[in-house]
Amino acid sequence: MTFVTRWLDDDEQHAWRTFGLATRLLTDRLERDLLTAADMPPTYYELLVLLSEAPERTLRMSELATWTNSKPSRITHAINKLEQKGWVRREHCADDRRGWLAVLTDDGLAALRAAAPRHVASVREHLIDLLTPDQLRQLADISQVLLDHLTGPRSDRDHLTGPRSDRDHLAGPRSDR
Repeated sequence: MTFVTRWLDDDEQHAWRTFGLATRLLTDRLERDLLTAADMPPTYYELLVLLSEAPERTLRMSELATWTNSKPSRITHAINKLEQKGWVRREHCADDRRGWLAVLTDDGLAALRAAAPRHVASVREHLIDLLTPDQLRQLADISQVLLDHLTGPRSDRDHLTGPRSDRDHLAGPRSDR
């Protein structure tokens, strides 16, 4: 079987390159702003948000890996760093001696609450407030098409949206909005 390449035309090439550069620059800006404002990389922020929204602010380490689409070793490393800061503690699972739980501490919740307003301001400044309501709906629709393609139907990707199906892990803890 011979593979035939469908090359991008000028409009497709422009759309692809513009999208790629814009998403890289946006991600970089949000990361720099979060690090500057709260000395917290986005990965840590995301983990703290997930834990803040979980019952008893506790999740299995394996669940964190699944919800963040990360390897368990990456989550273990991040949780180690969060433990060193006093923001998270680890506990053995009562029903599974091999399993570990990550528990958000009061200090971790305080760090998240301090970081959230600045992070949301950055998300607004560099994305949300630049778009009209119609453009924001289009962005959501386009993003949904990409998510559906890359992760499968919604029921198959519940693990990517975290403990609350309607939550936006980048926007901060629900109680602070």
